[in-house]
Amino acid sequence: MTERRSRAVDLLTVFIGGAAGTALRWLAEEAWPAHDGQWPVGTFVVNVIGAFVLGAILEALVRRGRDHGARRQIRLAAGTGFCGAFTTYSAFALELSLLGKGGHVVLAVVYALVSVCVGVAAAWLGVRAARRGVALRGGVA
Repeated sequence: MTERRSRAVDLLTVFIGGAAGTALRWLAEEAWPAHDGQWPVGTFVVNVIGAFVLGAILEALVRRGRDHGARRQIRLAAGTGFCGAFTTYSAFALELSLLGKGGHVVLAVVYALVSVCVGVAAAWLGVRAARRGVALRGGVA
């Protein structure tokens, strides 16, 4: 496959994963819309789930071998595309700003700290889950 065609396939792979992630995030935001002065549940849920999924996917792929072929396409579709579109730093930042401007500074600070800490923990748990469930290529998990 030529380099130009390979890049086009990679871009299409990211696009398809991103479309799925965006659609699922939209559904979550519709299910749990943000309200003034309240915890932004939709954004919190998608970011925590996305951190777990990304940790699990990347660890599983690393455990199976080099980043080429099908593993590369899975990483691009599921990691870059899906998780990149599903999670949302921009909504997180906007919600923090709106909470602060609305006089809910303590909630904004708590939301920021909890989101980051729980997100890191979720990514770590995703990595741990993949380590338990995916055997090393040529070895045992």
